[in-house]
Amino acid sequence: MRRFSIAVVAAVTLGAALSSVPAHADARSGGRGLTHCAAGTCHFDVPPGTYDVRVTLGGKAASGTSVTGESRRSLLPETAAPAGQRVTRSFTVNVRTPEGEPTGPEGTPGLDLRIGGTAPALAGIEVKRARYARQIFLVGDSTVCDQPGDPYSGWGQQLPQYLRKGVSVANYADSGESTVTYLGNPQLWATVRPLIRPGDAVLVQLAHNDKTTDEATYRANLEALVAGVRERGGQPVLVTPIVRRWFNPDGTLNNGTALLVNGLGVDHPAVIRSVAAARDVPLIDLTAKTKALVESLGVEGSKTLYLTNEARDNTHTSVRGATAYAGLVRDELVTLHLVPKGTVRVG
Repeated sequence: MRRFSIAVVAAVTLGAALSSVPAHADARSGGRGLTHCAAGTCHFDVPPGTYDVRVTLGGKAASGTSVTGESRRSLLPETAAPAGQRVTRSFTVNVRTPEGEPTGPEGTPGLDLRIGGTAPALAGIEVKRARYARQIFLVGDSTVCDQPGDPYSGWGQQLPQYLRKGVSVANYADSGESTVTYLGNPQLWATVRPLIRPGDAVLVQLAHNDKTTDEATYRANLEALVAGVRERGGQPVLVTPIVRRWFNPDGTLNNGTALLVNGLGVDHPAVIRSVAAARDVPLIDLTAKTKALVESLGVEGSKTLYLTNEARDNTHTSVRGATAYAGLVRDELVTLHLVPKGTVRVG
C-alpha cells in the first residue's frame, strides 16, 4: 500500500485566551507558557523523548478545544469548557525523528502541538520530560501508521487521544510493510526493538502487504517478532488486521478479500490467532471487531469509515474510521489489562 502526499494544515486562531497567561522558563526545565504558541501552533524545542503535556483550556465564552501533534496525531479529543471557567487536561506524547512514518521525512525538530476544535481556547500549556511513562509501540502497515496527508488516517494515529498522562504511543507502523520487509529493513524492527523497555506493550498488526508470503514464513515472522519483544522484557500483543470494506451480495464480509486471505490461500487472521494461542500472546481480534462494525453499518453507512467516496479506497480509513477502530483497540487494552488503571479515556 502506498504512502500519500502531505496536505497543508490550516492554522487555527486561538483568540484572546492565547495571550491571557504569561509564560516563563522553557519546556526542558518544566516551564510552561504561551510564548511558545502562535497562530494555532505551539512549538517546544525539545530533543527526542517522551513528554508530559498539561493544557489549561477555557475563556470568557464557552469553548471546545482539541489538540493534535507531530504528524497529525490526535492527542486530546475536543474538550468543552463552560464560559468563564477553566479545565485542565494532561497527556503524554512521544517525540522522535522521523516524527511520523519511520521511512518517511524527518519532519520538524522538537514538539509541535496544534490547537483546534469548534471554539478553541488555550489559556495555558506546560511541557515536562516524562519520568514514569509507559510506551505502547505499534508495529504495522498503512492502516495503522501516522498518515501524513488528509483525509487518510491510521488507527494508530488516533489511539493517543484515548490515553491520559502516563502512557504514550510510539507509532512505528509504516506504509507498505509486510512481516518480511518490517523484519528486514534496518529503519524498522532493528530500530524499534532496542527501544523496548520492560513492561512496554508492543502491538503487531502486519498482514495487508503479505500478499505473497507463504504460511510457514508468515508464521515464523510473527514468532520472531514475539520473541524479539520478549527478549527485551516487553509484552507482545498480536493484532489481526482491520477488514477491507468488500461486501458480498448478502451484506456480509465473508470473503477472502475482506478477511485478508492472500493469493496463496494464507488466512492471515487465522494464522495470527494460532500463533497467539501457541505462544501464549495476548490477542486483539481486530478483524472480527471491525467486521462486526462494518456489517452493522451496512453497504452505505460503512463508506464513512473508509475512503470509499473520496478515493474509491476500501482498505484505508478516514479519520472517522480510524478513530472508531482505535476505540476498539482501546477497549481491548483495558480488557487485557495492558494499560495502567486511570490512564484510559472513555467515551
